[in-house]
Amino acid sequence: MHPSQTASSIKGPTPIELVRPQGLLLDAMGTLIGLREPVGATYSRLAAEFGIVVGAKAVQHAFGKAWRNAPPLAFPGVGGAALRQVEIEWWGALIRTCLEDAAGQSASQELVLALFQHYARAAAWQVYADVPPQLEQWRTQGLKLAVVSNFDTRLLDLLEELGLARWFSTVVVSSAAGAAKPDPKPFRQALTALELAPSQVWHVGDSREDAAGAAAAGLACVLVRRP
Repeated sequence: MHPSQTASSIKGPTPIELVRPQGLLLDAMGTLIGLREPVGATYSRLAAEFGIVVGAKAVQHAFGKAWRNAPPLAFPGVGGAALRQVEIEWWGALIRTCLEDAAGQSASQELVLALFQHYARAAAWQVYADVPPQLEQWRTQGLKLAVVSNFDTRLLDLLEELGLARWFSTVVVSSAAGAAKPDPKPFRQALTALELAPSQVWHVGDSREDAAGAAAAGLACVLVRRP
């Protein structure tokens, strides 16, 4: 993960307008960390433990469709214990839609909680090998770093357990921010926390939502293309 100043990799202001940033906002999933196994494989395995037999490929296809059709993972005005509950409810709705489509059966609350807890553990995730040395290099260069992710509050503990939290001044997740990328609100929250202006910061991500959200917040965006 090594952003370069090229017209093909940077979205937003043209390269000639860019100056060296003082801070970076980084996406999490697909940029810093990734799953150790496909969603379909995990859902299929855990579903079998609760009496639902379904193939991994069918689940993977159904999950993709359910994810694209799901509402934003964002809950304006909700915090504390209530926030964790609505996060579980959001994932429960997606999990049930996925398994009803793939297997014709609805997931029990026990299965929903098992899947929710599975992805709350560091063992389900991997840190991309190039990430730690790159983060250390950026910090050595004096850049302020923050995470902006369309995820929920599990990410805060995950980054700690995966050994990444020490590099970041703040972590903004969509569920707590009350808005999800491409909405500019999560980016603006991170900018406020870093005490930097949009012109002083770039965003590093891997999706159209990253590029569109960064542009809406006035940031240049570098897109990482993972294999």
